Amino acid sequence: MFTGIIEDLGTIEKLDLDGGNLHITISGSISPELKIDQSVAHNGVCLTVIDIKNNSYTVTAIQETLNKTNLGQLSIGDYVNIERAMKLGDRLDGHIVQGHVDQTAKCIAINEDKGSWLFSFQYDKNPNNITIEKGSITVNGVSLTVVNSKLSEFSVAIIPYTYNHTTFKNLKVGDAVNLEFDVIGKYVKRLNELKS
Repeated sequence: MFTGIIEDLGTIEKLDLDGGNLHITISGSISPELKIDQSVAHNGVCLTVIDIKNNSYTVTAIQETLNKTNLGQLSIGDYVNIERAMKLGDRLDGHIVQGHVDQTAKCIAINEDKGSWLFSFQYDKNPNNITIEKGSITVNGVSLTVVNSKLSEFSVAIIPYTYNHTTFKNLKVGDAVNLEFDVIGKYVKRLNELKS
């Protein structure tokens, strides 16, 4: 479990294809604190640390993960949002995030708004994935609040701190992002379907 509060920006150092798997080597300031078998979210995708060397570590994404997320589009030198799993008893500053990406979306607009930014995203219609005004959404692992919720489209407001300390500063119109919809909303929706 994660909170969607990004700890670090990691830099992609190496990408190795191994059959249908992609071994991703990342450098970042938290690398020396990691251990083998630890769960770490990368752009919102929970992956297991399999190797650690100096200030870098390696994780593996399987083919299904590459098909459902934007990790297969990474290049050497790209940045990823990194968050370690939350500790039991810690504050939950963001919202409950599982690290299981539901689908990707495309950035369709970026508008500066009096010192902050409004990012808009469009995603393929899926009856299980919905947003609501003032509800939670995770975009590339970042816990955010939905504004302007529409069918298969929503926006989020990004404050300068979040912009400068996450991959939002590198995001361009047309880029793919990972979405994890609010887990509580998904359970409520499913329970209502079972009652019908």
